[in-house]
Amino acid sequence: MPTIAVLQMTSGIDPEANFAAIVQAAHTAAGQGAAMLFTPEMSLLLDRDRARAAPKIVAQDQSPFVPQLAGLAEETGLTIALGSMAVAAAAAGGDRNANRSMLFAPGAAEPVIYDKIHMFDVDLATGESWRESNAYRPGAAVVTVEETPVGRLGLAVCYDLRFPALFGALGDRACDAIAVPAAFTKPTGAAHWHVMLRARAIEAQAFVIAAAQVGRHADGRETYGHSLVVDPWGEVLLDMGGKETGLGLCDIDLARIAAVRAQVPALANRREIVTSHVS
Repeated sequence: MPTIAVLQMTSGIDPEANFAAIVQAAHTAAGQGAAMLFTPEMSLLLDRDRARAAPKIVAQDQSPFVPQLAGLAEETGLTIALGSMAVAAAAAGGDRNANRSMLFAPGAAEPVIYDKIHMFDVDLATGESWRESNAYRPGAAVVTVEETPVGRLGLAVCYDLRFPALFGALGDRACDAIAVPAAFTKPTGAAHWHVMLRARAIEAQAFVIAAAQVGRHADGRETYGHSLVVDPWGEVLLDMGGKETGLGLCDIDLARIAAVRAQVPALANRREIVTSHVS
C-alpha cells in the first residue's frame, strides 16, 4: 500500500522561492515514507501579470528547474508529479505557451509531459475575467504513465476537470489513479470542486489526486485550496482545507480499485453512444 504526499501551495511570482518549497516538501515526504509527491498547477510561477511573468517563462530544455527536479527525484527516491509549469512557446509550438505537467521518476532520462487541453476562458459573476487561451495554447494528447507507485496514472490539469470526455478516455485506459493539479478560483471551487472530483473518481473508478493552490497570492488572486484524495468509490480520504499550505500524506490501497470495479462494473458495461439528428 503506497503512501503519497500532496503539497498544497501558495505559489507566487518568484520561481526560486516556489522551487525551494517543493524541495523542502520532497525531503519531508521522503523522510515520512512517501513514494510519490504531487504538486499543484503552476507550482513554479503563478502570475497573471503577463509582462512581468514573460521573462521567467523559458523553453523546457532551457529551464534550470527541469534537471533540478529530475535530480530531486533521484536524490529522494520519490516519483514527483509536478502539477504544471509554464513552458515558453519555443518548446510548445506557435506563439503561445504551454501549461505543462511533468512527471519525474527516479532514474528516468526525461520527464513524461502532458499539456493542459482545456483553457480557462470565463467571466465569473464576481467580476473576475480569465482568458487563459490568450497566453497558452491547448494540448491535444491524452497522456497516461504506465508504471508509477500508484499504478497507471492519468494526467489532467485544473479546468480539464469539467470535461467528462477526457476522464472517459482515461477510464477507457483503465487508469488506477488520475492527477488533477489545480489553481481553482474561490467561487468556482466552493461551488464545484468537491462534487466534480468525487464524480470523476466514481466515473473512472480510480483514485483522484488533486493538489491545489490555496490562499491569496502575490499577483492578487485567491485560490480555493482543499487539496483532495478521493478513492474509486467517491470517498474523500484527504482534504487539506482552504486556509493553509502544507504537506498531506495518504495511503493508497490499490486493492480498492478491483473491489469497486467488481461491485459496480461500470467500465466493463460502458457502451458507445451513437447520436443521430431527428428533424
